[in-house]
Amino acid sequence: MSKKYYLLLLIVFYGVVAIAQNTEKIPLPTHLEQGYPRLYITQSEKKSLEKTIKKEQWAQEVLGGIHNRIDKHVERHVTDPEWMVSRLMMYWKTKATNVYINGIYYSHADGEAPVPTVRFTGSRDNTTNYAMPDLEDILPYMDDERGLYLRNKTKEGKPLEWVEQSKTGGIIHRHNQRIMGLARDAAFLYWLEDKEPFAKFAFDIFDTYMTGMYYRNEPIDLLNGHIQTLVGLECFQVIHENTLIYASELYDFLHQYIEKKHPEKIKIYDATIKKWNDQIIKNGVPQNNWNLHQAKIILKAAMVLQSNENYKDKKGREYYIDYILNETSARQWSLTKFLDYGYDQNNGVWAECPGYSFGVTGDLIHFVNDFDNTFDHNILPYMPVMKKAVKVLPQYLFPNGQTVSFGDSYYGGLKIEAISDMIRTAQKNNDKELEKEFTEMYRLFAPEENKTSNRTRKPSTNISSFFASKPIELNAKYGKGDIKDYITQTFYAPNVSWHVQRMGTGKHGMMVSLNGSLGNHMHANGINMELYGKGLVQGADPGKGAGYLQPIYLEYYSQFPAHNTVMVDGASSYTEMLSYHAFDLMGEYPKSEQKEGYYPDITYSDVYFLEPETRSDQSRLVSIVKTGEETGYYIDIFRSKKQRKGDKFHDYYYHNLGQTMKVMDANGTLLKLTPSEEMGFAGGHLYALDYMWDKNSARFEGDYQAEWKIDFPDGKEDVFMNLWMKGTKDREVFSVKSPPNKAFRGNHGLPYKVDKQPYLTFVARQHGAAWENPFVSVYEPFTSSEGKSIKSISSFEDENANTEFVGLNITHKSGRKDVVFSSANHKKVNYKDMATDATYTLVANETNGDWVIFVGNGKSVTAKGYTISANEYGNIVLKSENGQLKLHNEVPVTIFNGQTEKQFKTQDYRMITLK
Repeated sequence: MSKKYYLLLLIVFYGVVAIAQNTEKIPLPTHLEQGYPRLYITQSEKKSLEKTIKKEQWAQEVLGGIHNRIDKHVERHVTDPEWMVSRLMMYWKTKATNVYINGIYYSHADGEAPVPTVRFTGSRDNTTNYAMPDLEDILPYMDDERGLYLRNKTKEGKPLEWVEQSKTGGIIHRHNQRIMGLARDAAFLYWLEDKEPFAKFAFDIFDTYMTGMYYRNEPIDLLNGHIQTLVGLECFQVIHENTLIYASELYDFLHQYIEKKHPEKIKIYDATIKKWNDQIIKNGVPQNNWNLHQAKIILKAAMVLQSNENYKDKKGREYYIDYILNETSARQWSLTKFLDYGYDQNNGVWAECPGYSFGVTGDLIHFVNDFDNTFDHNILPYMPVMKKAVKVLPQYLFPNGQTVSFGDSYYGGLKIEAISDMIRTAQKNNDKELEKEFTEMYRLFAPEENKTSNRTRKPSTNISSFFASKPIELNAKYGKGDIKDYITQTFYAPNVSWHVQRMGTGKHGMMVSLNGSLGNHMHANGINMELYGKGLVQGADPGKGAGYLQPIYLEYYSQFPAHNTVMVDGASSYTEMLSYHAFDLMGEYPKSEQKEGYYPDITYSDVYFLEPETRSDQSRLVSIVKTGEETGYYIDIFRSKKQRKGDKFHDYYYHNLGQTMKVMDANGTLLKLTPSEEMGFAGGHLYALDYMWDKNSARFEGDYQAEWKIDFPDGKEDVFMNLWMKGTKDREVFSVKSPPNKAFRGNHGLPYKVDKQPYLTFVARQHGAAWENPFVSVYEPFTSSEGKSIKSISSFEDENANTEFVGLNITHKSGRKDVVFSSANHKKVNYKDMATDATYTLVANETNGDWVIFVGNGKSVTAKGYTISANEYGNIVLKSENGQLKLHNEVPVTIFNGQTEKQFKTQDYRMITLK
């Protein structure tokens, strides 16, 4: 057999194996515990837990915390068994079986059951002016035609008053969850300590709720709309039916008691759980995080059921476990389909905004861990993308350790629970390679208090802390990983239309993040930019601002003017939330995820976006140029034009943190801005513009600047962002106040209340098209102690009169001089003794004679006495340092220095000679 033929057979064989693995079902656990409890622990493992509690301080603290929370309620229940039960939100008097909703709001209920039934919640929108009173102030057996007797948060003293149920948001089901959570804790304490008062407390609440739910029917939407496909039995979204989780955990620990005292009730409880599970499977959304949240609830409920053969319909524990792992229906996908749909198999990025992506990955790994703990069955090998999904999380980090925050996200540190759960899974299955890999990652990214100890932080006072979430012991022989293995200079995730460039870490690091609108929980934001400088995410995304159904979210926070982007004719918009508007990555340097072999002091990205509302071409080129250990700047060139012409105006929005902002000419003189009403809804523009205020503007064709100051208290240096922008004809500049930035939870060390103060906004308006007159910006972050490193910036034209070209001269206080070329059409441009046809060219000249020629997406450049040519467009770097040449060429090139010509094959950054 020839080698070629043998190789072909191997390829076919492994291809078939790969396909088979791809379509293979996840096998069910071979051993299913028959007794109770079984969710977190079995009866045979009780003594081991008792030893742990007796021996371990952390376990004693967890148990003590649970007792502190529940004991007083159990003691009262002995003498007043109706007190807590009567505070459940039920149809106590009406005993309604049928619930009717009007879209996202509760309407009414009718029908009558033989027992009180569970009250449905008030609205899908959680925003409400009302709050549930303390338990002591709740009216017992509350079921009144006037609605609910609640506290009004908007009035002084928060008085109690009657309120229509549809105005109560989600407080009804959340209150019931709270009481069922207390009952769950009591059931656990009964099982652990064998004290019957705990069982009686848990049973009375559980029996009242579950019997009441047995007689409840699926809510009916009077509008017969989308909400009908989302509703659960207790609230408007099946993903929030967490009471079923509490009920399942309670049932698990209390099952032995029920078997002894109330065995006739088991049939009703099981039927209720099955009905509830079927409702969650029937409704929901399969293509995003909902699918997982539904699966978590279904699994918990399934695990407390009996085996299939014990039910007439054969839908028992095995049926529901197999369903979430392997079966697909309209609104509940199998785990394998869910993973294939949502994750980029190449890099592990989940197809939602960062905040939701972190949640899904963390929840999935915890699901694996939970499944393994319950069934002694490791399903991680059937989910190979999950290793990538966890290892990619650091790519979301800014140099200060905060994560990017586009879409419905918040700024914050890296969540490490997914990493620690990977370690738990590895340890349980004796996978040393996996344990080493994620222990190293954990030691690198865990908070400081966890890095030097082999024990993680103190667990919460929840029963889960004894089991899946108990502290992990890190193997001392595994050290800390290298940050270069997790974070790269550029990173591109096409499935969420996100590109990042970064250099360095900490205060003097630099980073820019661009995102389009692809995936779930995204905003209508065109080519949006987040910008970092001097330890802070200064050009920050504003967050979601409010609930998804609130006008300010729909009309402002999710729309173009809230973001650092360009809006066309005051009309640019498209569907937010699940969006399908990505940008195309036209060029980048270095390549995404490249770890070595590139020139480290310049990055760029060039992206194209079709703005669908106005059918406009938009192009954004962003570059980071590092000029020293503590200095550097950003270049941002944004072109925008309508395909059908007739451009009215293009608005460049940039929001930056700070208590003050000033707009100046190139010399630093304040521009005379006057009040303007031109930026508003009037005239057929977006509602978003009416959420902005204090608008002042001036027509100005010269170069100009805007500067933001984050004013820290005395003794700490202030932080600034300076924006220089090239002037042009038909340009108007605005100073605007925007609604507060809501993406910083806890303020993150900022010296003012970011979520309460106006977000200071600069807007440049180009009347007419902004393609030949693009927005050309240079951003420089600096501090009060360091000052700016750029001395002056000026622009120049192409000597060949290319109208789609811009050029900049940037002079630094160090004496360094940079010449920047940017062209939209690859025509050859000339300036002095330099020529190029590239999308982006930078020629940097140091005072000691060193220089760099950077070519982004070009074929030809002449500078510094050298001509570099290629037969295809690509990225090229030629650097002269101490008289020696270094080259990185992503395409084959020929270099000519006036005397010698030499060809170079594609190769990483290295030393070369022309001899």
